[in-house]
Amino acid sequence: MQAQLCFKLNNMNDSLFSLSLAQIVNSNHQAASIFEKYHLDFCCKGKRSLEQACTEQQLSVSKVKEDLENIFTKDNNSTVDFEKMNLTQLVDYIVQTHHAYVKNEMPQIYAYLHKVSSKHGERHPELYKIFQTFSAVKEEMEGHMKKEELILFPRIKELQKLTNNENANLQLNITYLQSPITVMEQEHDHAGNLLNDIRILSNIYAPPQDACTTYRLCYAALNAFELDLHQHVHLENNILFPKAIEAFRDLKPTILN
Repeated sequence: MQAQLCFKLNNMNDSLFSLSLAQIVNSNHQAASIFEKYHLDFCCKGKRSLEQACTEQQLSVSKVKEDLENIFTKDNNSTVDFEKMNLTQLVDYIVQTHHAYVKNEMPQIYAYLHKVSSKHGERHPELYKIFQTFSAVKEEMEGHMKKEELILFPRIKELQKLTNNENANLQLNITYLQSPITVMEQEHDHAGNLLNDIRILSNIYAPPQDACTTYRLCYAALNAFELDLHQHVHLENNILFPKAIEAFRDLKPTILN
């Protein structure tokens, strides 16, 4: 399926319109930069077709397609192929890359926002709401990552071990994976909505003319944080979780009543 997608996209096939945003990004991860440019949600709403997503945003489908074609005609040998990673490799990549980034950045952004809102909040009252909203993001993400690292990800890694064992007989119900995955996806949606609120409140991270250096740095950090979260959620919602469910079903486990 992956090779087929790449063939279609590289040959500018009209079927690009009907592919989902997630499928396009899975085929070439540099496409994410195009979707970010047009504010097309390829992670939480990645199941929408390109045509549907553009229509909802009142965007020119042909313009977005043109930008995507420029990406797909380039030589992308250095692009990481997440589709070829096994479950353990994907989990480790997410933890070492995205979880590490979030854990490092959140305290710094929180400190920036506290300082900036205290100093500039009277002239720019939206800063108070941005600080409050990011505080909620920080609290939720800390709990979210802990649940992933202590519950869901160990289950997925254990599943990888079982797939390597031809004699495995998994005495578990599909809810063993599906229940925590459903919770994680719901939390992804909520975190994404909160960051979208921040983007709107900050005028798409555009600091006012009287913004100090910390103010500008804070908005730049928030912008980068949201972009990373989109990649982070995409890897989980559209690659890791479906792979894990498929691997679980392939084991033909004994379903417990």
